[in-house]
Amino acid sequence: MAEKESNFTGWLNEKILPLVGKFANTRFVRAVMGAGYSIIAFTIVGSMFLILSVLTQVITFPSFVDFYNSTLGRFNSLFTVIYNSTLGITALFFTGSFAYNYTKIYQQEENLDISPLTGTFLSLFALFITVPQLVWKNGSTQFVTDTKNAIFSGYAVSGSGLTRIGATGIFTGLIMGTLAVQIYRLSVKKGWSIKMPNSVPKGVADSFTSLIPGFLIAFVVLIIDAVLIICNTDIFNLLYIPFSFVSGLVDTWWGILIIAFLIHFLWFFGIHGATIIGSFVGSFATANMVANVAGDFHAYAGEFNTAFITIGGSGATLGAVLYMAFMAKSRQMRELGKVAVVPGIFNINEPLLFGLPIVYNIDLVIPFILAPMASAMVGYFSIATHFVPKITAQQPWPTPVGLSGFIATQSWQGAIATILAAVVAGAIWFPFIRRYDLKLAKKEAEGATEA
Repeated sequence: MAEKESNFTGWLNEKILPLVGKFANTRFVRAVMGAGYSIIAFTIVGSMFLILSVLTQVITFPSFVDFYNSTLGRFNSLFTVIYNSTLGITALFFTGSFAYNYTKIYQQEENLDISPLTGTFLSLFALFITVPQLVWKNGSTQFVTDTKNAIFSGYAVSGSGLTRIGATGIFTGLIMGTLAVQIYRLSVKKGWSIKMPNSVPKGVADSFTSLIPGFLIAFVVLIIDAVLIICNTDIFNLLYIPFSFVSGLVDTWWGILIIAFLIHFLWFFGIHGATIIGSFVGSFATANMVANVAGDFHAYAGEFNTAFITIGGSGATLGAVLYMAFMAKSRQMRELGKVAVVPGIFNINEPLLFGLPIVYNIDLVIPFILAPMASAMVGYFSIATHFVPKITAQQPWPTPVGLSGFIATQSWQGAIATILAAVVAGAIWFPFIRRYDLKLAKKEAEGATEA
């Protein structure tokens, strides 16, 4: 049995993991990861002000409602403005950050004289060309105007501003950002730029360097737009089909199970599964959360992962670290538990992953993968059955269990569900961590006897 496990591990290390590592190290994926990290602060800020604006829906006591209306409630519209200025323009933040990171990677790795800031502006320029809705009518392109659906001169608006620069535009932004950066990079690499004398300040020279790429981007996106409009669609509608399918996939119980499995399967081999998988599903989770605020219903949204899957860190190890700190027989495990318990409460468990260790530890692979899958199902069915309200706010990922569910769903039910998820995960961890503890304690005792 041990030989079969060794052969399987060897096969994964030799055949599968190099491919995963190579894919994760591509420039596009690294730029997407960077963009995902950079917008976290904005989504959290927007979520906090959203909570302030809906406090009376969470705490319904008449005395509190009266107090709120006479104090914080007076500034409710300003709270909404903050939300609209963060999550309401998510596509701008995401596209800009992606383009900046993508351009910077090429600048450093290909030693090109390109500016990340210019790459950002060119990408936003490309995105905005696609935002207005147009139709092909009477032999020409015409702006859509539909006062009933709040579309004016091609621009669809909602209470949060322009509809297409919110979470809806993230995926179009990725396509346009990739296209713009590649055109910019190719133009500079091929020397298709206006070169200024050395005496001209660099800032001025950079602006002229982007002139030809700017024209090329305008023509390429214009042609793409024109072809799609003639075909009675546009890039937003075109991308809606595959991305809505994927969005629907991650919103199912088995889709969430796949996400939880992949995160921890990769982590077991030392690859940061939360970063790799999160860089892709994070965009859908953010879009789903914004849609939830607008009235839709998505179980998988916002920081679902940190609320229900990675409780205590990847592997849902909160129960395991509590056992180690307060119940372990092995001195090694007990001392490590005392060090790791406080970070674990805040969902940081690298001391366990690499110190226990969990990575490459065949004794702990089953609970490491199974526990977060089980806790994920607690979260999914709690929301799907409407016991817990849908997620409409994004909590900081280090938020402790209980408080994370309360902030995410703005309900006491959410707090209970995250605690229940942690208990379920802890119950799965218990027999495995205890057996491993006794194994270590036995080795320590044998070592002491020999000494």
